[in-house]
Amino acid sequence: MKDLQIKYSTFSEKEFLEKFLKDPSSNEWFLMKTEKEIESSAFNWINFSKYNASLTGYLDGKPVAFGTLFLMPYKKLSHQSMFYIVVDKDYRKRGIGSDMLKNLINLAKTYFNLECLICEVFENCPIISLLEKQNFKEFAYQKKYIKDEGKYTSRIMFELWIN
Repeated sequence: MKDLQIKYSTFSEKEFLEKFLKDPSSNEWFLMKTEKEIESSAFNWINFSKYNASLTGYLDGKPVAFGTLFLMPYKKLSHQSMFYIVVDKDYRKRGIGSDMLKNLINLAKTYFNLECLICEVFENCPIISLLEKQNFKEFAYQKKYIKDEGKYTSRIMFELWIN
């Protein structure tokens, strides 16, 4: 997206991330449900900003998306990272998620020398087509991974080998 500015996240943007994660159209695709779980998750996401592992997408000076690499603290796992992306519901379907993902892949490769990115999603999640366009491959499928209000949802794990 031409007007999208992507910058390293700062801890001061946590309230925007929380707002996006609290929105039901976003929250259904993440594990956290309660207010406390969302606040804790947002804290964890944005805390990776101190390592320049979190990106914020801006349009017209306003945060509209976040993407974070969850860096591993263990030497044996330091070649890989999970990541999450969330886009404000009012700005979806404009290529922002795609730009955020491309920038996370570049950050992972050039700044952190990562070899593999991993994304955990739930079945029918809209990001699946985006992952497939960027050559992510499904490597695990777990039936009935979560149970929310009596309904089971399966989990799909995707990976991209970048080095």
